Amino acid sequence: MLLSVENLVTKFPIKRGDIYAVNDVSFHIEKGRTLAVVGESGSGKSVTALSVMRLIAQPGRIESGKIFLKDENLLRLSNAKMQSLRGNEVSMIFQEPMTSLNPVYKIKFQITETIHRHMDISRSAAADRAVEMLKLVGIPSPEKRVNNFPHEMSGGMRQRVMIAIALSCDPDLLIADEPTTALDVTIQAQIMDLLYRMRERYNMGMMLITHDLGVVAEAADDVAVMYCGKIVERAPVRELFRNPMHPYTAGLIDSIPRMDQNVKRLRMIRGMAPNPLMMPPGCPFSTRCDSRMPECGEHGPGVTAAAGGHEVSCFLYGGGTSASESAKTEKGAG
Repeated sequence: MLLSVENLVTKFPIKRGDIYAVNDVSFHIEKGRTLAVVGESGSGKSVTALSVMRLIAQPGRIESGKIFLKDENLLRLSNAKMQSLRGNEVSMIFQEPMTSLNPVYKIKFQITETIHRHMDISRSAAADRAVEMLKLVGIPSPEKRVNNFPHEMSGGMRQRVMIAIALSCDPDLLIADEPTTALDVTIQAQIMDLLYRMRERYNMGMMLITHDLGVVAEAADDVAVMYCGKIVERAPVRELFRNPMHPYTAGLIDSIPRMDQNVKRLRMIRGMAPNPLMMPPGCPFSTRCDSRMPECGEHGPGVTAAAGGHEVSCFLYGGGTSASESAKTEKGAG
């Protein structure tokens, strides 16, 4: 197993209480496979990724859990050791390349900075590697473009530069946080195709964070659906689209426009996600769910394993819960 996350809890203390942005999340990623983490804004996707990278900003902190990259628990590593892993064994592509790239440095410097930090090679070899990476990610005239500043490039080219930086030291795991945000549809397709080809070339594991189910269907092998800091359903991608089990997942899929259906109005998930400081008791989706049962408002469901590699947290499938799980749910509501 390349990455294994077990019972991860990340919280943000504020004056009015604690916000549990990630609440008892577990998943794994195998080498050469892509796990898509999906959900609406505020569901905890990006915080999960930043927790894996140990980049949670203060006052937020990882309260408990385990994050294993191969056989190492990242939460037990020193800051110096963790810095040596970032960009080397695990890399991340952030949402907005214009804010991730330094506007006052040329592209060559920003790529070679990562290379020098993790690889023992000369300056000229690092510069050659920078040109090679730009060529690899499909930037035309890389020998010239390597001397550009970020503002001299289009949004799609800046995203390619971010991918080049992330892949410059051949990482085992790539985390891509909304890699196609603010790009037009054509460029989105090019970027996702590039990430797929890079995964195949380097046999990487990939964690793809997105709210776009179309991207998920094309790019992912496995899917984890998040809602209010929890994973409510996890399955291989084809199984998830063929048989969505959790009512939230079914609502997300039903809200996708389809060419083969003559409908005047798209289906909506009623209501809004609850305030993280005033979480309802029991299942966090219970206030919006058309299939709500009495137990849904009493305590959170446990994980039920189903056919086809499916896992779902829902009482519709007998999702029982232990006393410790109930305590965690109550703590998240606090």
